[in-house]
Amino acid sequence: MTIQGIAYIALVFLLVLGAAFPLGRYLAAIFEGRVRFLRPLEAGFYRLAGVDETRAMGWQAYAVALLLLSVIHFALLYAILRLQYYLPFNPQHIAGMSPRLAFNTAASFATNTNWQAYVPEAQISNGAQMFGLAVHMFLSAAAGIAAAAAVMRAFASGAAKTLGNFYADLTRITLYLLLPVTIVAAVLLVLAGCPQTFSAFITAHTLQGDTQSIAIGPVALQEAIKELGTNGGGFFNANSAHPFENPNAWTNLFENWLLLVIGFALPIAFGHMVKNPRQGRALMAAMAIILALGCVGTYAAEASGNPLQTAIGVAHQGGNWEGKEVRFGIPASTTFNVSATGTSTGAVDSFTDSYMPLAGAIPLFLMQLGEVTPGGVGSGFYTIIVFALFSVFVAGLMVGRTPEYLGKKVQAKEIKLAMLGVLILTLFILAGAGFSLVTKSGLTSLANAGPHGLTEMLYAWTSATENNGSAFAGLSADTNLLDYGLGAAMLFGRFAFMVPVLAIAGSLAAKPRLPESAGTFPTTGPLFIGLLIGVIIILGGLQFLPADTLGPLAEHFLLQAGKTF
Repeated sequence: MTIQGIAYIALVFLLVLGAAFPLGRYLAAIFEGRVRFLRPLEAGFYRLAGVDETRAMGWQAYAVALLLLSVIHFALLYAILRLQYYLPFNPQHIAGMSPRLAFNTAASFATNTNWQAYVPEAQISNGAQMFGLAVHMFLSAAAGIAAAAAVMRAFASGAAKTLGNFYADLTRITLYLLLPVTIVAAVLLVLAGCPQTFSAFITAHTLQGDTQSIAIGPVALQEAIKELGTNGGGFFNANSAHPFENPNAWTNLFENWLLLVIGFALPIAFGHMVKNPRQGRALMAAMAIILALGCVGTYAAEASGNPLQTAIGVAHQGGNWEGKEVRFGIPASTTFNVSATGTSTGAVDSFTDSYMPLAGAIPLFLMQLGEVTPGGVGSGFYTIIVFALFSVFVAGLMVGRTPEYLGKKVQAKEIKLAMLGVLILTLFILAGAGFSLVTKSGLTSLANAGPHGLTEMLYAWTSATENNGSAFAGLSADTNLLDYGLGAAMLFGRFAFMVPVLAIAGSLAAKPRLPESAGTFPTTGPLFIGLLIGVIIILGGLQFLPADTLGPLAEHFLLQAGKTF
């Protein structure tokens, strides 16, 4: 590793955390309905949709509204993908997707996963990209942030029976946050060289006298919301390694900032909502510490290079360059990929399948922790709240007191619901990967044997269930087993966790806020931050340790011994 590489990681964190504080204050104002500079437009949307923005919803009504919207938009996106041949803005006359691939893709974009089992340039038209996928990037991101806002209100209120209005939250988050920031970001990306057009592919004439078809389209806007909303679905198959999506080192830094900033701003918004900013800073600190360790660890593993190449004297100076863009280098590439798996973005500017085993294990483990560092927009926040409840519960057991968090008693009901959500995710990841590895269909999808092949499949099921969307690129995912299996994992990973969280929020909202006493466990200092990190690693990650040991860890020791499959 070099000083310049460490300085780059520090620069990313400085820019992100510096912007998270004012953005968090702004988010709290949106959630509380104090941002109104587009009020006539906002009110017009409510009238058009027949929504009464003043009608507060209990957690059941909030969850039903969120689920109903997701079902409707899943069905609409499925129809767009199946019928895109007949829709406008399809100058290449790209055919509709197969039913299984359309199901997988619709599930992916409706759940903020953006897993891509298809080749974008060849299997989806410009119109379907813009009016199908990009629209869902806004909706799924806004829905996740809305759920986070509902959880914040549960702690901010005392003995309340409602969590806000889902439709009002969705509208305000889209109108006052996602749309304006995305438009500004898209303009900056256009100025940097990203295309934004509905024109047909460009035909280039090569020096050898041949022709080459170069894909273009409405790239800049999709790239902006892809990162800002922690979506991750690339306009091109090469994702953020493609020069049209990510033209240079400056856009790489900017996109890295975009994919992290809302995730880190949400705990700051939480601190303002509960009128105790230190609470938000404690959650943000836990997120930042884990992510920083992941960035440094992955950089160190890649900078050390490939031991097989070192043994024969052909190792490239500076580390393992396989699968990386020379435009970015190893520090920027690993920081981007760790940021994308620490969130639920799934975008990559280098390819994890080519990483050293330990470097590939860290992004995998960050996803297995529950995507809380800082996680997807909204989902990362409400997931770390679940771990915070576990932490105060453990602390309460240690001292023999009823645990409480921000004055709300944490009882058996909340812990049971939290464990239900965590176990659902674990079940889909381990059972799905295990079943795939004992079936002919699953085994034929692998490009590698041995531990690396196991990691490819384990990574796929982890990425789908945790709604990340990145992949070890060697996996062929467009099969009946993986299209339908991973599609189901995305849906359950999103909603079978979100609904119990909203139930927890409803239960806590109804409880009065108790004043702090001498026996209250402090949840703002280093002790709580350390406990929270420990609980995240133990409850979130160690259940996957046996599988990880057989995958990337086994491959690491094989390489060190000079062996490979």
